[in-house]
Amino acid sequence: MPDEWQRPGPTPRQRRIDLWIALGVTAGAVLNVAMARSAGMFIWHFQPGAPEHYAWAVAISVPLVWRRAHPTAVFIVVSLLFLAGQIRGAQETQFAGGVLFASMYALGAWGRDRQVARWTRIIVITGMLGWVLVSWLLSLDMLDRVTDGRGPFTPTFATLVNLLLVNVGIFAGAYLAGEGTWLAARRQHQLEEQAEQLRTAQEKAEERAVLGERVRIARELHDVVAHHVSVMGIQASAARKALDKDAGKTRAALTAVEESARTAVAELRRMLGALRAGDTAPEETPFTAAGLDRVEELLVRVREAGLTAELTTYGEPVPLPDSVTQVAYRIVQEALTNVLKHAHASTVDVRIRYLSRELEVDVADDGRGSAVPATGGMGLIGMRERVAVHDGSIEAGPRADGGYRVRVRLPLELPSIPAQRSAEPAAHA
Repeated sequence: MPDEWQRPGPTPRQRRIDLWIALGVTAGAVLNVAMARSAGMFIWHFQPGAPEHYAWAVAISVPLVWRRAHPTAVFIVVSLLFLAGQIRGAQETQFAGGVLFASMYALGAWGRDRQVARWTRIIVITGMLGWVLVSWLLSLDMLDRVTDGRGPFTPTFATLVNLLLVNVGIFAGAYLAGEGTWLAARRQHQLEEQAEQLRTAQEKAEERAVLGERVRIARELHDVVAHHVSVMGIQASAARKALDKDAGKTRAALTAVEESARTAVAELRRMLGALRAGDTAPEETPFTAAGLDRVEELLVRVREAGLTAELTTYGEPVPLPDSVTQVAYRIVQEALTNVLKHAHASTVDVRIRYLSRELEVDVADDGRGSAVPATGGMGLIGMRERVAVHDGSIEAGPRADGGYRVRVRLPLELPSIPAQRSAEPAAHA
């Protein structure tokens, strides 16, 4: 299966480098031709004219300018020029061999179509080795006349093996070096892709964290502010009604309003302080300050608003994780807030049950059977979110005998808690 990844083309800087390399190689090839002609070193028995000799050197070297931009075309052109120059007997071999090696390497390293790059190199290598055999066969007569050989092999055999070993080594080196460079580039691309995916995932995680924090803050603000403001509204209404009838009740109601306002402001200040302190540890924030031990304070405010409120605990109370006791407290707080705002109830009953594997919180009232707005409500959404975080369950709805009930069960990982009969309260308030 062809590799889907294609290596991007060379950068402008790499193109400039290729230009200077090509100019340098061309200059070196021309100089080498001049030296060879001066020393009388020529290929075969044919002596080309100087213009032709220099032209072959320039022609095979100049294509290196495009070796990375158009590697397939450059390799084919260089191979044909090399082979034609050899046949013509006018090819400068030292620099020309290096150019052939470089163009083969470039095709392996930069070829965009891997199938084309692979088969092009295989075909050219096969053709070059075929030319080596042909040139060896053409030189047999000359080799047979060699009489001063002193090695363990015949001149014919030694020449063939030497030609094959040298050429196979050069071609194999160029082929493998190009493949290795291409594989390294692909690995680098994969690493960059993975790094980009990690950055994207991190950004999404940060966005989710920000959204989660906003939801948490909104939930906390709703729970803290809504409860105290609801109590203030009830007390203000009671004070207005008792203003001309009972000065004592009016004073008590206004005092309750004042206390609720101060408590709400204090809670808001603590929350805002936690938000500003970026290095505050989660366990040190004021959000964890509330727990089941403070439920009675909520009922005091409910009673001050004119309702009859009872708290009953069933089973043997056990130490609870901070997160669980906080959730239970917020559930009770929100349920009582909804009772004050929407239920028009006279009695509210809060029950805390310590079961063998669960903590159950039950808040019921005798109101008109709707403790949330007709359109739902942020408070009920917040309760469901809190319970879902702890893999608990929540039931909220009208009771069959009238009123409204919110019942929540939170799982506990406390194997040592013995099963308790819910019909026997352990404590009453």
